[in-house]
Amino acid sequence: MRLYHNPLSSNARRVLLTASQLGIKLDQVVIDFANDGDRKRLEEVNICGKVPALEDDGMQLWESCAIMQYLADKHGAADLYPTALKQRADVNRWMFFGAQHFSPAVGILTWEYLWKKLVTGQGPDPVEIAKGETLVHEHARVLDKHLATRQWLSGDKLSLADFAVAAPLMYLGRAKIPVEQYTQLLAWFKRVQQLPAWQETEAPWPF
Repeated sequence: MRLYHNPLSSNARRVLLTASQLGIKLDQVVIDFANDGDRKRLEEVNICGKVPALEDDGMQLWESCAIMQYLADKHGAADLYPTALKQRADVNRWMFFGAQHFSPAVGILTWEYLWKKLVTGQGPDPVEIAKGETLVHEHARVLDKHLATRQWLSGDKLSLADFAVAAPLMYLGRAKIPVEQYTQLLAWFKRVQQLPAWQETEAPWPF
């Protein structure tokens, strides 16, 4: 299996976390978005031109959560991605929460604080930062309340849901993500950070 990714992408990090947890060795192709050739190569695999994208035996699959689910199902990882209907629905619920709510909220801050200057030459927009912080607080409160009575997001053990929601927090300090008051959320994130999979997928930052 071949994975097209960039180590600074939290969406790609979700997939790398899953592969590491499952002991899957992927043929990794790192995409440099500043390189025209790399971008064209990626578009041949993913018509959206985004990472991550997976190639496996003639199949091209994109969207990080879909790739995570595919890897878990292919390798029979029922502990990480339960097969029972209600348990799987709960994992899916939190994966969608991460993709649709938490990650986009964090994404506003990562754009303003990390990527915007590199791409456009412009500094952070206070209006956008305020918007991102408001959305992060909204969704962090949900996570903090949910995690007050449990160790992991779904059920009583680590699942794909934890990787899906935790990945954007790789930008925690650099993007000034305002979650310092959410003690249960931070305790859960610390548990994730202590996992070998998290440590093995940590990438050096170029700035």
